[in-house]
Amino acid sequence: MKNGNKKHISKAAWLPLVGKWVFLGIMIIFTLYPVIYTVLGSLKTNAELTQGGGFFPETWHFENYYRAFVQADFTRYTLNSIVVSVSVTLLAVVTCSLSGFILARREFAGKKVLLALYLSMMFVSLGSVTLYPIYELLRALKLNKSIFALIVALTGGQATNVFLVMGFTKGIPKELDEAAIIDGCSLYGVYSRVVLPLSKPILAVVALFSFRNAWNDYITSMIMTISMPKLQTLTVAVVQLKYSVNAAAEWHIMLAGASIAIIPILIVYLFANKQFIAGLTAGAVKG
Repeated sequence: MKNGNKKHISKAAWLPLVGKWVFLGIMIIFTLYPVIYTVLGSLKTNAELTQGGGFFPETWHFENYYRAFVQADFTRYTLNSIVVSVSVTLLAVVTCSLSGFILARREFAGKKVLLALYLSMMFVSLGSVTLYPIYELLRALKLNKSIFALIVALTGGQATNVFLVMGFTKGIPKELDEAAIIDGCSLYGVYSRVVLPLSKPILAVVALFSFRNAWNDYITSMIMTISMPKLQTLTVAVVQLKYSVNAAAEWHIMLAGASIAIIPILIVYLFANKQFIAGLTAGAVKG
């Protein structure tokens, strides 16, 4: 009976483990398959793609990438995307860290109303409805003819990031603030010398979220640069590759452009994965 119980317990212990690995394997397949298909599709001919050829290319056509750069001037659009994404990331980190610090540490009139408005914006998705008012506002301020308009438009809507920073800041002992004030620090000194250095993990999360959203954005970037094609970002330029000068859909060129567009964001996640997980976990626990 004892041996039978041991075997039964051993099998019972293996079932959850096997189920977990099967579930993880399925999730990995669903996550990686689109990326792998995009890269392999970018090395096929258009006929091979449209006629449903094999998973792997019959012949590897690396010239598709050259054609993508030549037809879409990817050097310019890549530079535009880098400028926009880096600028949005820096602005988001600065504004979210300041907002989160003030909301976590200071009491002022209308704070509860402001927090309620922030919370409502997290659960209500206005989407493209806000694009026209934003564009009209930037046009009234004479900012719609520069790339700065796109940067400002993409920097807004940081309610989630503000709450992440606020939750993390609440987990930092207030005694550190009081000690800094006794030593002669002002409110800005407490922020810059005490809270900001300790908030690096959550700020890394904010930076990653902001960079990803700015780099992958299509609708806002298209609307803000519709009258200025030279200021288009890489994501918008990829869609323009869908049609050639002959108005025929060239999916192999479009997939080549898409492959180029996803490389930077994959590199960012590859090198910042540990900081992302650590910061997100810390923000969740301390919030």
